[in-house]
Parts: sequence; structure tokens; C-alpha cells
Amino acid sequence: MTASRAEDLSRQFKAIADPNRLRLISLISSSAANEACVCDLTEPLDLGQPTVSHHLKILVDAGILHREKRGVWAYFSLVPGALDSLAGVLTEAQ
Repeated sequence: MTASRAEDLSRQFKAIADPNRLRLISLISSSAANEACVCDLTEPLDLGQPTVSHHLKILVDAGILHREKRGVWAYFSLVPGALDSLAGVLTEAQ
């Protein structure tokens, strides 16, 4: 594994290590359209919009979520294969 790849993976694992971020990933992946508006994520987490937006930005910056702006709202979806890639690293034969 290259140093660059290890750095990218470290950033992704750090991003999902937070309980609220894990819950966000779960909420988004289990939604009907596999996407969610930030406005729909504050209540289930019992967090304010700025806090939820902060966690979502970290997940987007780590390459785990995709952000799409629609009007005044932002919608988030999982980047295809992002979690599979992380799981693959953990199960690779050494």
C-alpha cells in the first residue's frame, strides 16, 4: 500500500469513527431513495442543523458521501463503492 493510499484510508476511517456520522450513513443508506436532505437528518439525530452539516461535510470530504445542491437544500447520498472499498481493506489477505 502506498503512503498516499494509507493517508486516504486513514481519513476515511477517521470520518466514520464518529457515532453521529455512522448514524448519518445508516439513515441515508436506509432511506427510500438512498439519499436524504439535510433538513430530514436533524430530528433523528437530535442535533442542530449546523452540527449535522459539519458531520456531513466531513463525510463528503472523506469521499464517503456525495452532496447535491437542489434549491436551498443539500441532498446527500453514498458514493457508490466507498464503504465496500473500506470493507475490502479490512478483509484483504496480507
